Amino acid sequence: MQIKYLSSSARPPNLLQKTGTIVATTALAGAALMFSAVLLTVMLSVGTAAFAYLWWKTRALRKQMRNFAPPDDATMKSDVFAGEAFEGEVIEGEAVRVDEAGGDVKR
Repeated sequence: MQIKYLSSSARPPNLLQKTGTIVATTALAGAALMFSAVLLTVMLSVGTAAFAYLWWKTRALRKQMRNFAPPDDATMKSDVFAGEAFEGEVIEGEAVRVDEAGGDVKR
C-alpha cells in the first residue's frame, strides 16, 4: 500500500506570517493565563464567603458545644441501672442482665 501526498499550490509561510503566528500564539497564551488568574481569584473569594457564612450560621451551635461539659468517667452512669453495679456478661457489645429472682433475661 502506498500513501501519496497531494501537493498543494500554497506557498510555504513567509517571515511575516510566521511572526504573526508567534504574536497570536503569545497573545492567546497571555489571555488564557489572565483568565485562569481571574477564575482562581473568583473561586477563592466565593469559597471564603461560603466559609464565612457557614461559620456565622453555626456560631450558636459552637457556643452550645463549648458550654457542654463532657461527663467524667466516674460520674458516667446509665439511667437504666440507676447507680447499681452491673454484673452480667457482655457478648458482642450487648449487655445481658439476668434477673436472679425472676429468672428472665432483660436486654
